[in-house]
Amino acid sequence: MGLRRLAIFSALGVFTFYALLIASLGYFFRVDQIISLWSSERTFFTIKLSVAAATLAATIALVIAVPAAYALSRFEFKGRLLADTILEFPIIVSPAALGAILLVFFYNRAGEWMQEHVITFVFTFAGIVLAQFVTVLGIATRFVKTALDEIPADYERVARSLGAGPFRAFATTTLPLAKRGLFTALVLSWAKAMGEFGATITVAGTMAMRTETLPVAIYMRLSTADIEGTVALILLLLVIGLGSLFAVRWISRKRAHVEA
Repeated sequence: MGLRRLAIFSALGVFTFYALLIASLGYFFRVDQIISLWSSERTFFTIKLSVAAATLAATIALVIAVPAAYALSRFEFKGRLLADTILEFPIIVSPAALGAILLVFFYNRAGEWMQEHVITFVFTFAGIVLAQFVTVLGIATRFVKTALDEIPADYERVARSLGAGPFRAFATTTLPLAKRGLFTALVLSWAKAMGEFGATITVAGTMAMRTETLPVAIYMRLSTADIEGTVALILLLLVIGLGSLFAVRWISRKRAHVEA
């Protein structure tokens, strides 16, 4: 078997594995159940909550990730290796553990003061955003850094030699060239936030019509042995998450062909 066939076979094998898992949901597929559940007020609220929280968390993460990734990509400084390594922290530590860390913080003096005088996070919408933000920040920074690493620093040097300041050189040369990488980081961070469960349920809880995101709703249905309801919500999450990713990649591919 040649390398090309082996590679294609492996790719199709990965697709088939996940496709079979998704197809297995069809055993409990009930059209009337799906229509009833998807059109309910509770589910509609859950969708709005999930999309709003994920969008806010991913956007904040990207805003912070850009300067952080730029520093890691362009400059040498003390602690750089440690800072670069800790980007893997959300991957190494489970989401539930991240949520537990946040809760521990909110029960010390600094956290209690913040809760009382600044903003309440535990069992609130802000807690959902915070939990998702902590989960996706490292991922967003890693993707942005990868995009910036592919852009030669010489472009900024040329811009600065023509009179542009450091910020203007970055904003007018590097940032436009990295726009695809930034967009990818935003979309993947959003998708990760949409599916986040462990940290969210630990910090924000499972209150219906208040802090119940789609992954939490799936867990709540499963905990009551409502398999058909669980399947209906899983399919909804797949439609929103995978559908959004596919649409974004399709649009990006069309733009790439047009620009080429």
